[in-house]
Amino acid sequence: MNYFCEMQNKIVLIGGPGTGKTSVLNALKNRGFYCFSEISREVTLKAQEKGIDQLFLTEPLLFSKLLLEGREAQYKAAEQVAEKVVFFDRGIPDVHAYMDYFKTAYPAYFLEKSKHYKYTKIFHFAPWKDIHITDNERYETFEESLAIDNFLVKTYSDLGYKLIKVPFGSIAKRCDFIINSLNSDI
Repeated sequence: MNYFCEMQNKIVLIGGPGTGKTSVLNALKNRGFYCFSEISREVTLKAQEKGIDQLFLTEPLLFSKLLLEGREAQYKAAEQVAEKVVFFDRGIPDVHAYMDYFKTAYPAYFLEKSKHYKYTKIFHFAPWKDIHITDNERYETFEESLAIDNFLVKTYSDLGYKLIKVPFGSIAKRCDFIINSLNSDI
């Protein structure tokens, strides 16, 4: 295994809701990789504890500001660890991609932070109907996941990232694909 290089590799898993990112991230954690979990569920659960069922739907700008702060904190925390490879379940650009999807205005600093905090590689998980489910924190339908995914792909592409498409398959095979992709480039 050859995951190492001089600088830290910040790897982001992106895709619409319910595409398998979190399952793969958890498997990467189990394989010993340093991983930052998606924080939107945490923000949503905290709001639900305060009686707000879906903060993103009721106060999308506040929700997005909280996400942006959390993802920026994750990025900075990654820089404080000695790990050469760090994985993120979603990145900073996801915040304004979602805002664009919902046609919600946001401050210019959202995009500025996406340009400032750069990631090494972006692995894209396309919507996959066979595994898509909804729950208390993930309410988007498969069709909405497809639409959101289009905004994510456009946002990251517009920022100059080359997306690496993760093929459908078992969690183990998807992890292997990501690790093998890293080994071939690092």
